[in-house]
Amino acid sequence: MKPETACIHGYKQSPDTSGGIAVPIYQAATFVHPSINNPSEYIYSRVKNPTREAAEQTVAALEGAQEGFGFSSGMAAIATVMELFEPGSHIIATDDLFGGSIRLFTTITKRHGLEFDFIDTNDIPTLKSKIKQNTKAIYIETPTNPMTIVTDIAAVKAAVSGMDILLIVDNTFLSPYFQNPIALGADIVIHSGTKYLGGHSDALAGFAVLNCPALRQRLTHLHTSIGATLSPMDSYLIVRGIKTLAVRLDRAQENALALANWLKAHPRITAVYYTGLPCHPGHEVMKKQARGFGAMMSFETDKPETARNIVERTKIISYAESLGCVNSLITIPVLCTHADVPEEERLLRGINDRLVRFSVGIENVQDLIEDLAQAME
Repeated sequence: MKPETACIHGYKQSPDTSGGIAVPIYQAATFVHPSINNPSEYIYSRVKNPTREAAEQTVAALEGAQEGFGFSSGMAAIATVMELFEPGSHIIATDDLFGGSIRLFTTITKRHGLEFDFIDTNDIPTLKSKIKQNTKAIYIETPTNPMTIVTDIAAVKAAVSGMDILLIVDNTFLSPYFQNPIALGADIVIHSGTKYLGGHSDALAGFAVLNCPALRQRLTHLHTSIGATLSPMDSYLIVRGIKTLAVRLDRAQENALALANWLKAHPRITAVYYTGLPCHPGHEVMKKQARGFGAMMSFETDKPETARNIVERTKIISYAESLGCVNSLITIPVLCTHADVPEEERLLRGINDRLVRFSVGIENVQDLIEDLAQAME
């Protein structure tokens, strides 16, 4: 089944027998057992819910995975996956991560006895040098948030071949429509479903998908026990959003490339970080491991005032922290998504007060260009 078709037909028939095209919303916490000898497949919605199953199966199908787990948010998915590791475990993570992931790892997960090294995970010699006897996982984003740094997933997998080290990939920026890390060797793939999968900024969701039966059993236990599971209504909204994932991302990517080229030529813009530009350092790796470049970019302005003017003056493009919806969204990472990251670390990664992150939507691209142009006048 091709990705465009899987977006629409990626889940099994629900228990509902009405023949309705839309997935029913099973807004039930508890399910009745027909009898002692004939228990229901569904017991309690924290454990299993038919609407959540549809969302989980759709994301798993799109990722080429056997099992999917739906969470109440992307952060809930990451936090639950981290519970797979015993105290004393060492994890190597991409240094340019979403600020929420950095906050989780350095202020909460670390307190549980996990040790982290943050590096450029595309630097394979450095990655190999950081592997220790207690290294249990490599955690990567590709492209990264917000600097769009690309990691070669297959190269990382090859670097840990034969070792008992999990490869975990946050695939939020590209979605399973453009990139499938499991096919490249990832053991677990994570999504903030709030972003491209939902696509309309009206649902909070997170997902983790995988193939390994042993991991599936362990994550099932954690998923049920911790209980940060995806609600029926949000499950429904994610399934509905995924039906248009392909058409939304094709349009947003087309807009992103046009905007990246326009920004690159603007006198107030000093750098554009978009993997679809041939000058991007990760462009060739992206061509090898993904079907597209996505619609996320960052760009650097000539001075902080220009960055602030852009987010204050745009009329169509909204100043908001999220990403991946039909609306174009723009933010300054140092003020929002990465405000909790120490300044010294931010600057080492190129995240300064002139940097703007841009989630390109599906509006008319000329309207977006004119909106940016007037904001920089």
